[in-house]
Amino acid sequence: MTPQTDHTPDQKPKQKIDRKTDIKELTPDRLTRWLVDRGLPPYRAKQILGWVYLRQVDDFVSMTNLGKADRVLLADHFSIDRLLIKDMEISADGTRKYLFELADGHRIETVLIPEKDHYTLCISSQVGCALGCRFCLTAQGGFQRNLTQGEILAQVRDILRVIDPEDARRLTNLVFMGMGEPLANYENLIRALGIITQGDYGLKFSPRRVTVSTSGLIPEIGRLGNDSDVNLAVSLNAADNPTRDRLMPINRKYPIEALLAACRRYPLKPRRRITFEYILIEGVNDDPECAHRLAKRLQSIRCKINLIAFNPHAGGDFRRPNEAAIQQFRDVLVYHNYTTVIRYSKGLDISAACGQLNAKLRGEAAKWEATEADRLRS
Repeated sequence: MTPQTDHTPDQKPKQKIDRKTDIKELTPDRLTRWLVDRGLPPYRAKQILGWVYLRQVDDFVSMTNLGKADRVLLADHFSIDRLLIKDMEISADGTRKYLFELADGHRIETVLIPEKDHYTLCISSQVGCALGCRFCLTAQGGFQRNLTQGEILAQVRDILRVIDPEDARRLTNLVFMGMGEPLANYENLIRALGIITQGDYGLKFSPRRVTVSTSGLIPEIGRLGNDSDVNLAVSLNAADNPTRDRLMPINRKYPIEALLAACRRYPLKPRRRITFEYILIEGVNDDPECAHRLAKRLQSIRCKINLIAFNPHAGGDFRRPNEAAIQQFRDVLVYHNYTTVIRYSKGLDISAACGQLNAKLRGEAAKWEATEADRLRS
C-alpha cells in the first residue's frame, strides 16, 4: 500500500470520526508499558515497531509473528497512518517536493534531493514558523502548530516507500531544514530522532547522516548535545548583532556572543564539526569585511561553513549577490583556514530551495521567480 494521493488541493479534507491513535505517536517505552499493562510480554514492542518501520506494513493483520488475538487488540486501539500526498512537483534537477496534508487539514512540505550517489530528505518540524526570519518564505505564512512525533516520522517512512526500488540511489541523509524551527518542537523532535536512528527496529539512519538546523535557540542547543548524537547546523547569516537582529529577530533574545558560546560548549565527537549556514544577501552581509568579521567570530569553534546565495521570492526585498561577490566571500574564509562550501540550491524552479517552502504562496512565488530569472539573465 503506497501513501494515499489526492491531486485536488482545493477539496476540503474529509472529517474522520473516532480516530484511533497512530502507533507512530508512541515511543518504544510507552508502547512497552501499554502492552505489559495488558498482559503481553515487553519484547512485543520491538516486534511491532519493526513491522511498522522496517517492513512498512499498514495494518496489524500483516504482523504474522503475533498471535491473532494480539493483532485484533492492536487494531482495536491503534492505526498505522500515512500522510496524504496533496501534490508532488519535480524540478528540472530531479528534486521532488511533496505537499503533505495532515489529519487536521494543515499542510507541510518535504523535499527529496538527489545527490550523486544517494538522496537527502529535507524534513519539516512545524506547520509554519514563528521566528520571522526576513529572508524566509515560510515565515510569511505564520505559525500554526508543532508537528507530532508521528508526523515527523511519517515524512521519512512515507518517502522511503515511494522511492523506486530499482533506483540505485538510497535515502541515506536527513536534514531538519524544512518548515519550522526544529528546536522549538524539541520533545517531538527528540522522540522522532530516537526512532530515526534506532538500529534494531527503527529507521536505521546513522546519526552521522542526520542534521538538525537551528536559528539559535540556546537552551535547546545544549539539550540536543546531551540527548542526541546527530549533527548540529546553525543558521547564522551575519557576524554582527545589528545585521542579525534585522535578519533574524531571535537574535534579540539570543545574541551572537551567547549563541557562539553555546556552540563552543557543544559536545563534539572526534572528527565532527558544527556547520554554520550563511545566506549571502546583496548589500546586507556579502562584502569582504563581513567575511573577515565572520572568520574572527568563529575562532576556536570546530566548524565548517556553508554559503548559500539568497533565493529571491515573491514579497521579499532582498537580492541575490553576483557570482564574483560569492566567490570573494568564500576566498576570504578559505584564507582564514575555514572549510567553506558554496551550496547551490536545488529545486529553485519548484520553490523547494532553501527558505522557499510555503505551499500557500507557491503560485504567486512561481510567477515572481520567472520574472526574477529573466532579470538575472539580462
